[in-house]
Amino acid sequence: MLAYFLRRLMAVVPTVVLVSMFVFALQQMLPGDPALALAGEERDPESIAYIREKYHLNEPIWIQYGYWIGKVLQGDLGISLRTNIPVTELLMQKLPVTIQLALMAIGIALLIGVPMGVLSALKRGTPLDWFANVTALSGLSIPNFWLGVLLILLVSVHLGWLPASGYESPFDDLGQNLKTMIMPAFVLGTSIAATMMRHTRSAMLEVLKSDYVRTARAKGVRERGVILRHAFRNALIPVVTIGTLQLGELLAGAVLTEQVFTIPGFGKQIVDAVFNRDYAVVQGVVLCSSVAFIGLNLAADMAYFALNPRIRV
Repeated sequence: MLAYFLRRLMAVVPTVVLVSMFVFALQQMLPGDPALALAGEERDPESIAYIREKYHLNEPIWIQYGYWIGKVLQGDLGISLRTNIPVTELLMQKLPVTIQLALMAIGIALLIGVPMGVLSALKRGTPLDWFANVTALSGLSIPNFWLGVLLILLVSVHLGWLPASGYESPFDDLGQNLKTMIMPAFVLGTSIAATMMRHTRSAMLEVLKSDYVRTARAKGVRERGVILRHAFRNALIPVVTIGTLQLGELLAGAVLTEQVFTIPGFGKQIVDAVFNRDYAVVQGVVLCSSVAFIGLNLAADMAYFALNPRIRV
């Protein structure tokens, strides 16, 4: 297992380097001049020249990348051009919010999507299968922001059960934190649950037709054991793939959902940074999101290794 992990890790390192170069190059293509933005309304020529020299904006792009990546390797993602706060500090403020929202959404998706997919496959052609497919299609079709607005109107405005927006740290008030996070997590989780349900159903139907499942049944293994020990475990591989990719997307920031519910996560942070031409924050958020996505894919590879014995060979 260690050798497999090291091989996968060797493939990850150049990927991270290429992503960092891509992120830095795309950032330079955004319209606007950060030096003019920082200089303020007066835009004194001496101030502009000082800013360009301080942030190496007069240097060629490869030299600017060298300065930037050198600081990144030391844990320094730069200073926000707007707030003059270290980008690392800003990210540490937003990261726990995004992680909590992502984990809650994935948890809801797993609780809904996987059992529905398994039951739909086992009850193929029945009203339960039809209901599960219609529910999944609805979850895929309804936009997150529209569902979020409807939930706010119903649950918050009319019923008054949960707050419509805002965020409370779990360290200050755990109960209030859960109240503010459950609706956005449910909105994100329903669309992911629909995808997981469809993939789980397809994988289970494929596995249930396999030879080793028929052999297990012929040997007299109980149906529950056939489903859980033989079919479900092998059907988990696409679920791991979908779950990992979706979790990576959530860590990158659920922009629309965070905007609707006013959740101060990565999505809202990067939108504000782009509008403010805050290059350092945009680079830091995108780089951290990309590295997290690559790391989750590495974790998925290790999960494949544990679930599928053929990979070990």
